[in-house]
Amino acid sequence: MMNDTTFWPAPAKLNLFLYINGRREDGYHELQTLFQFLDVGDTLAITPNQTGAISLSPAMEGVKEDDNLIVKAAKALQAHTGCPYGAHINIDKRLPMGGGLGGGSSDAATTLVALNHLWQTQVSTDELAALGLRLGADVPIFIHGQAALAEGVGEKFTPVLPEEKVYLVVKPDVSISTAAIFTHPQLQRNTPKRTVSELMGQKYENDCEKIARKQFPEVDKAVSWLLEYAPSRMTGTGACVFAEFDTAQDAQATLDIMPNWLTGFVARGLNRSPLLDALQQQTVSQ
Repeated sequence: MMNDTTFWPAPAKLNLFLYINGRREDGYHELQTLFQFLDVGDTLAITPNQTGAISLSPAMEGVKEDDNLIVKAAKALQAHTGCPYGAHINIDKRLPMGGGLGGGSSDAATTLVALNHLWQTQVSTDELAALGLRLGADVPIFIHGQAALAEGVGEKFTPVLPEEKVYLVVKPDVSISTAAIFTHPQLQRNTPKRTVSELMGQKYENDCEKIARKQFPEVDKAVSWLLEYAPSRMTGTGACVFAEFDTAQDAQATLDIMPNWLTGFVARGLNRSPLLDALQQQTVSQ
């Protein structure tokens, strides 16, 4: 496999709901959120080598290569295992930065899962998730690859099977920093914790949406427009907003009349990440 290029999906995610239960002394927030994957995402073309060097292309505007989560993930796996191998990674970037779709975290998770396989470092899924957690709170869910209710600071998972709906995902022309939302003094932080059955049986909401809509008029405008066509809300800390549809035709019809101040795409929710399927295919083909 050395010097062969293989292709690996880094799917988007949606937070179908997001509730903030409190703020811990270390500044992190206790939360309950429902993750589901999408059949849309970035793609990583990975070519392992024996040089030990990690390189990435193309360069991402405003992000130094050493600060990129892909490079950090590869180097973290090298350091954890003492692996002497390297890799060149080319990214086909489809997911917007600052959109709340988990693009950077998904890229990091795919890097860890793919290189663990390609380098034959034999790190367990739980170990990979622990490595990923150091890179970002959302990385472990992408490594485990199953739709789940996440609790704590996002590291405790309960697998669930929400309905795999069709979504129209739109992004206004604004990028939102997660820190900007979670440090806002008016953020709601006292939603009571509920059981899995209670959470799954209630109307889904996002505690971050009110602040994001107040701070970013573009998000408010996007939510207001989408709500005319289907149940809609923000994912994560934004800026992307999604609407739920029963059919791809209905979602596409709404995308076709989307105003030009938005960008968007139609996607289907997935309870199993395509990354797991890619790993299985690579394992079988060896």
